[in-house]
Amino acid sequence: MALVVAAGRGTRFGGEVPKQYADLAGRPLLSHSLARLARHPAVAAVGAVIDLDHRALYEAAGAGLDLLPAVAGGASRQDSVRLGLESLAPLAPARVLIHDGARPFVSDDVIDRVLAALDDAPGAIAALPLADTLKRANDGAIPETVAATVPRDGLWRAQTPQGFRFADILAAHRQAHRQAHRQAASQTDLTDDAAVAERAGLAVRLVAGSPANFKVTTPADLERAAHWLAGGEEIRTGFGFDVHRFCAGAELRLCGVAVPHDFALAGHSDADVGLHALVDSILGALGAGDIGEHFPPSDPQWRGADSARFAAHARALVAARAGRIVNVDVTLICERPKIGPHRAAMTARVADLLGVEPERVNVKATTTERLGFTGRGEGIAAQATATLALPRAQGGPGHV
Repeated sequence: MALVVAAGRGTRFGGEVPKQYADLAGRPLLSHSLARLARHPAVAAVGAVIDLDHRALYEAAGAGLDLLPAVAGGASRQDSVRLGLESLAPLAPARVLIHDGARPFVSDDVIDRVLAALDDAPGAIAALPLADTLKRANDGAIPETVAATVPRDGLWRAQTPQGFRFADILAAHRQAHRQAHRQAASQTDLTDDAAVAERAGLAVRLVAGSPANFKVTTPADLERAAHWLAGGEEIRTGFGFDVHRFCAGAELRLCGVAVPHDFALAGHSDADVGLHALVDSILGALGAGDIGEHFPPSDPQWRGADSARFAAHARALVAARAGRIVNVDVTLICERPKIGPHRAAMTARVADLLGVEPERVNVKATTTERLGFTGRGEGIAAQATATLALPRAQGGPGHV
């Protein structure tokens, strides 16, 4: 399991929202971090520790991802992690990854290395050996002057995720919490989970991190991340097509909207031909097969199902790939019913289902001049295109 720490208020960062909810390529920064962990095959579940005053911001960041319920953070990072671990205790995971919500570019290979190290150590952290010469400044000197050169041999810069055997790190955090009640907070507030583990006597392995796995701390860091994403995305386009015949009924659903008509559409689900074509176009852009593979018509659980569930699934797949939906275009092909009176409602509904602005959605209609099965009024066809932006490389800038 993974626990993402995102309870800070971000007062040093500035801006209208805390830094973990700042916009990064059209999505909250935290959304990128959550998605990176949620899509990893070895991570069974992802939870987060947040400030509950920011619940609405968090829900927007996690939209489309299958996450555990968020947990309220504490007065310090150490408290927040402990509370998050306590929330996972009933699930009794064997291992847990603890990751900063402001590190949006953690790669699969870094996660793999941390998890692999837990096979023979109770803890492991991603880290980078120091390459720069270190200087210690004179205390209180203005302007600052060098007091000494600090040997850098054996020094590493700690990153996250930091991985632990769950029972060990939970016990270590509980112990640190008890100590905090007996000592001054300044003596017990530890800055990362490896420090908590070290104080409890746990051995913590160092594994190779990545320069890409930097923490967004300042507005300049956020700008750096945005610049990489702008050049590190690839544009994918997918196409979808679907047909449903008319059957007895007085209403049909098109693009998520109920449309009065003399007939309904026949299908295993609600036969929303517009959403079916749209979902197929998104799956096509992802290279993820087709709607029939994800929701087999032979499976009785999808009988009469609302196709909005299919659209939500497609949206979640995009989020899990740390991608974003640039725009979608749906064309409904029929003689009747008239689509014009319902087009605005369809556009709004599709935008809501996909979590995008309405201007990124286009719904239109055409006829076949009374030719073919649609011209004869035997059914409705739909075609759709979806344009997605997906990360070109997992690691981000400087990926190693």
